[in-house]
Amino acid sequence: MSSPCAPVRRVGLFGGTHGNELSGVLLVRHWQQDGAEIQRPGVEVKPFLTNPRAVERCTRYIDCDLNRVFDPESLGRPVVEDIPYEVRRAQEINHIFGPKGSDDAYDLIFDLHNTTSNMGGTIILENSRDDFTIQMVHYIKNALAPEPCPVLLIEHPSLKYATTRSVAKHPVGVEVGPQPQGVARGDVLDKMRKIVKHGLDFVQLFNEGKEFPPCTIEVFKIMEKVDYPRNKNGEITAIIHPKLQDQDWQPLKNGDPLFLTLDGEIISYQGNCTVYPTFINEAAYYEKNQAFVKTEKIKLTAKYLRSSVSDQSTS
Repeated sequence: MSSPCAPVRRVGLFGGTHGNELSGVLLVRHWQQDGAEIQRPGVEVKPFLTNPRAVERCTRYIDCDLNRVFDPESLGRPVVEDIPYEVRRAQEINHIFGPKGSDDAYDLIFDLHNTTSNMGGTIILENSRDDFTIQMVHYIKNALAPEPCPVLLIEHPSLKYATTRSVAKHPVGVEVGPQPQGVARGDVLDKMRKIVKHGLDFVQLFNEGKEFPPCTIEVFKIMEKVDYPRNKNGEITAIIHPKLQDQDWQPLKNGDPLFLTLDGEIISYQGNCTVYPTFINEAAYYEKNQAFVKTEKIKLTAKYLRSSVSDQSTS
């Protein structure tokens, strides 16, 4: 049986990390005006607009992607006049919610994102060994059932994301779609809101000393990013095949169609094992040379979990 964990006392709710993903922007602004639905006893819950300049312009970012600059080099970069806006902003966020990797960092951050892909209400994890977040995701999935809640694990030896939420001890991404950039859909916003609500409910139960027995969840672990077919000038020569479009999380087998060239040629998947694509045809990833992400299904287990608050109350 694992030792008790410290209660969760500070939670950040990030919106607007990408300024044209409006569900998180609207929810954070609402919660800043009226935070009744996000308050939980004994917890400081801070809604925070992470990239206000990009939000103002309704664009993904100003100079560079804020969700990729929470690496030691960027966070330690000297602040000079020509430093990219998002790097400076990352340092400010690290100062408020971090420092990243320290005991003073926020316990938990939910970073709220939208995708143009048909991913539904997805939770993104960064650590396969974090019992707290695995238990929380298990709770959220059960609370949302029978509504599906896919889980994407972005832990990878060579793909380093350096996300905004990684300043927290327990980083959690919430990725909900499909939703066009610069648009707010009611059904998508509602899914996001429910995921956050159930996550905060879990925090409250954990802090009150509720015991969570060992659990297992199914997750989709990132394998690699797949680019579009291109010519020698780097220009895209094929688009996502109609049979793959909107099929996020569905099995992709050897011989299944992937791309369709402008000449009508079908390019099929060549692989020894079944994979599960996601972020299919994501608008924001054209600039990142990414047509979709290949994932594999794995299981994550978490040990028995309880808060040390129950020890204090009985001592």
